[in-house]
Amino acid sequence: MAPSFWFSSFVIVITIIGVSLGRYPFLRMNRATIAFVGVVVLILCKSISIEQAYDAVDLNTIVLLFSVMIINVNFRLSGFFNLISIYILKWAKTPRQLLALLIFFSGFLSALFLNDTIVLVFTPLVLDITIVLKRNPLPYLIALATSANIGSVSTIIGNPQNILIGNFSEISFVKFTVFLLPVAVIGLIFIWFIIVFLYRKEFLPVKFEPITMPKFRIYHPLLKKAVVSTLSMLFAIILGVPVAVAAMGAASILLITRRLKAERVFSEIDWSLLVFFAGLFGVTKAVDVIGLSDRLITLFQFESGNDLVSLTILSTVTSNIISNVPAVLLLKNIIQSFTNIKIAWLTMAMATTFAGNLTLIGSVANLIVAETAKKRGVILTFAEYLKSGFLITLITLLLGTFWFSLFI
Repeated sequence: MAPSFWFSSFVIVITIIGVSLGRYPFLRMNRATIAFVGVVVLILCKSISIEQAYDAVDLNTIVLLFSVMIINVNFRLSGFFNLISIYILKWAKTPRQLLALLIFFSGFLSALFLNDTIVLVFTPLVLDITIVLKRNPLPYLIALATSANIGSVSTIIGNPQNILIGNFSEISFVKFTVFLLPVAVIGLIFIWFIIVFLYRKEFLPVKFEPITMPKFRIYHPLLKKAVVSTLSMLFAIILGVPVAVAAMGAASILLITRRLKAERVFSEIDWSLLVFFAGLFGVTKAVDVIGLSDRLITLFQFESGNDLVSLTILSTVTSNIISNVPAVLLLKNIIQSFTNIKIAWLTMAMATTFAGNLTLIGSVANLIVAETAKKRGVILTFAEYLKSGFLITLITLLLGTFWFSLFI
C-alpha cells in the first residue's frame, strides 16, 4: 500500500533539510549519504518505484560532472594552479593589485574548472601568499570565495547548478556564456571595490617588499596535454557538439597515458558529489510523483509571466534555505509559467549562484574556504564574512535582475 502524501512529504523534507545542513546531529552522514538514504526510503515505502528513480537520474549531468572532474584532476596534478600562484606573486606589487589578480584568476578559472575545485586548490595558496607577504588573510579569503561563486556563473560547466540548468534548458554553451559573462565580470569588479572599502587599512597604497618566489614542480607534458584537451573541448562545444560529449572526449584524451596511473586520477574524483546528484534526482522525482510540485507551483504562482524580480527573490531565498542545487531541482517546474523561458532559466542560474555569497554557509565553496583556513589556524567567522557577503549579494542580484529584464 502506497504511503500517504504527508508521510512522503515528511521524508522529502527531512532529506532536504539534511542536505542543506550537510549532516544530521549525532550521525556521521554527509550530503551524499543523506540523499542516497532519502531516495532509498522513498523507494522502499513505494513513494516512487525503483524504475522511476533510475529514470530520474540525468546521465548527461552525471557524465559531464565526472568528465570535468577528470580534467580538473589532471590540471591539479600538472602543477597548473601552483603556476598561477607564482604569477600572482610575481605581478602583484601592492595589496590592491594582489586582490585584483586573485579575484580575476579565481573568477576566470571557476568558469572552466568548477568553483569548488578552485577554492579547494587556491585556499592553501592564498594562505601561503598572505603569510609570506605579512597581510591579513581574511579579506583575500572572502574575495576568493565570492569571486569563485560569481565567476562560475558565466559558463554551463562553472558550477553544479549551472550544469543542471544547462541540461534542463537546452541553452547552448555559447548563448549561456554570452548572457551571463557580462553579469559575472561586473560582479567581480564590485567584489574588488566592496572589499577595498570594507578593509581600508589592509589596502592602503603601500608596496610589497621583494620576496623569494616559492618553487613548485610543474609537470609540463601533462600540463600541455591538459591545455590541448580543454581547448579541444571548448572548440567542439562552439561547433555545436553537446557539452557532455565534448567533455567526455577531453577526459578520454587525458586518460590515454603512459605515465599517470588511472588509480591516481580516480582517487581524486569527488565520487560523493556524483552520489549526491544521483540521490537528489530521485528525491526530486518523488516531489513530482506525489503531487508536491503541483502544490509548490500553485503556492508560488507569479502574477506575470515575466516576473523576474519574484523569481530572483524566490531562487535566492530557497538557495539559502536548502542550497542551490536542490533549489534548482525543486523550482524547475515553475519556469514553465514564464513567457520567455530561456531568460527565466538564465535568471535562475544567476540568482541561485549569486545567492551563495550571502552567508558563510550559502555555498559549498564558502565552507571549503572556511574549513581549510581553520585547519591552518585562520578563523573566518560567520559575522566577518557577512559584512562583505551581504553587500556583494545584494548589489550583484540587483544588477543581474536588471540585466535580464532588458531582454523581456
